[in-house]
Formats: sequence, C-alpha cells, structure tokens
Amino acid sequence: MPEVTNELMYELLKQVDQQLGELSQDFSEVRSELGPIRGHMIATEHDLKNIHCILARRVDRLDRIERFLDGA
Repeated sequence: MPEVTNELMYELLKQVDQQLGELSQDFSEVRSELGPIRGHMIATEHDLKNIHCILARRVDRLDRIERFLDGA
C-alpha cells in the first residue's frame, strides 16, 4: 500500500475539487433548463383550466336546451 503523503492528498483534493466544479456546472445547466419546462407546465395547466371552463359552459348550455325541449 502506498504511503499517504501530503502531495498525494493534495492531488486527490484537487481531483475532488475539479469533479465538484463539474457537478456544480452540470447542476446549473439542469436548473437553467428547468425554468422553461416549468413555464410550459404552467401554461399547459392554464390551457387545461380554460378547456375545462369551456366544456362546463357547453354542458350547462346542453342542460338548458334539454330542459327546454322536455318542456316543449
């Protein structure tokens, strides 16, 4: 087993520091990509709520038409 020296520890710490820097950059990239995805999700949710409201109005109108036709 090789002897642990200050130089060896220093080299290992430099490698760990470099890998942590790369991970930090990767996380930053992922975070920047999540922003637009979150925006699209919010827009999709808004669209679905609008569709739901439109369908609810159509159902109400059909109910009124059915009541009118049943009474005629």
